[in-house]
Amino acid sequence: MEVYDIRPILAPTISLVCAGMVFLVGRNKHWRRFWMLSAAVLKLVVVMSMLPGSLRGIVYVFDMIDFTPGIGIGFRADALGMFFAVVSSTLWLFTTIYAIGYMKGEGQRVRFFGFFALCVSTTVGLAFAENLLTFFIFYEMLTICTYPLVIHDETPEAFRAGRKYLTYTLIGGACILVGAVMVFDATGTLSLSQPGILSTDISYNTLALIFALLIGGFSVKAAVMPLHGWLPSAMVAPTPVTALLHAVAVVKAGAFGILRTIYNVFGVDVLEDVGFTIPLAAIAGFTIIAASLVAIFQDNFKRRLAFSTISQLSYIVLGAALLTPFAATAAIVHIANQAFPKITMFFVAGAIQRKTGKTTVHELAGIGYRMPWTMGAFSVAAMSFIGMPLFAGFITKWYLSLGALESADYWVLIVMVVSSMLNAAYFLPIIYLAFFKAPPGTEMHVDEAPPTLLVPILICAAYVIILGTTAQVPGMPFSLAEAAVHFVFGL
Repeated sequence: MEVYDIRPILAPTISLVCAGMVFLVGRNKHWRRFWMLSAAVLKLVVVMSMLPGSLRGIVYVFDMIDFTPGIGIGFRADALGMFFAVVSSTLWLFTTIYAIGYMKGEGQRVRFFGFFALCVSTTVGLAFAENLLTFFIFYEMLTICTYPLVIHDETPEAFRAGRKYLTYTLIGGACILVGAVMVFDATGTLSLSQPGILSTDISYNTLALIFALLIGGFSVKAAVMPLHGWLPSAMVAPTPVTALLHAVAVVKAGAFGILRTIYNVFGVDVLEDVGFTIPLAAIAGFTIIAASLVAIFQDNFKRRLAFSTISQLSYIVLGAALLTPFAATAAIVHIANQAFPKITMFFVAGAIQRKTGKTTVHELAGIGYRMPWTMGAFSVAAMSFIGMPLFAGFITKWYLSLGALESADYWVLIVMVVSSMLNAAYFLPIIYLAFFKAPPGTEMHVDEAPPTLLVPILICAAYVIILGTTAQVPGMPFSLAEAAVHFVFGL
């Protein structure tokens, strides 16, 4: 059932107004913090207020403007969009608190927090986009708004990373635009309100080109190999930005675009007929393994986490490409199951850097003695990515494995096992160094990060356990994923 409601546009507008107020109050840190925290809480309240209705099957819609028949800007909060919006809105609140503590004493904080708010506004905007045009507008706005955050330190390395980021993502955006034009030419609509708007009546070559353009364009931000090169370079940005890139906004926007392309532009039935997702699944499987292998040899803490992100994001792509209900469930829930442990890890990396100045893995010997709560949270996140039961990542791997059995793609089970072993290979040595190697010198004392850094770390780590133990509890985000799957597959 569809209900006309202003909340799908109100949610991104809140962050947009917040950004304007941050720029307006300028260097007044008290008002800046007030607007950031107030907007984060208000946005979360607005998004969560739609959750009970979404769980009952209500879809909230808001038509803003029509340029020509079939082309306009509209918003639609369906189950899939709500899942993404709930995750991003929740994490924005924690990231805002963390960023306030982390950026204390840094320069250009007005610009930082202003564009920080704009990024989240565009993220929720594309989560609720009713059509490909609206999606594209917010998608490209996200690209532009993220650039000042990537180059925040204004070093030559930061500017190089920024240019690389723009080159990759703008080319990807151009591909998406061409693909959207072709979709409209073939169907007369850009709506994302159906489980597929394309049909096999369209020529095979046209369908293949549309698929390549849309999936290729979105795969840039989703960091699918070999289109991932911008992401490790962007690690020069401040830690709240890298957390935003890896868990909340940019890479998730790419993965979410792939989900929308597969489930709402093409639809499961069409893709089963044409077989385009078979090579996509193979590429995703390769990315999962290859990125994990590269991560093992990264001594820089954040770069190791970056290649872990590249690997973990392709779980979403792989799950979507298998075209089965269980695999689709895994793809959707991994939006959250990747986000919370990954943001925990980046928060930990930032807290360690702020407290000790250490940025490499080999320097972490004994850090667990000094920062036990911080490294305890990291251990929880690591167990999740390894796939231990009771943690969020186990839910993803369980349902993805069930999906592989549904589709008789048994090679995916091998990918799951190998990936878990590789995750253990690059995360367990960090835990071993932290808790089982004697700290150097006189560091045998507890000296945790300040509360503004530690509290978000612990809350996000708690979410990792909550998501891993409450999948079948009614009203939890997992229920939204199931509702989205039921719509896509007509269950």
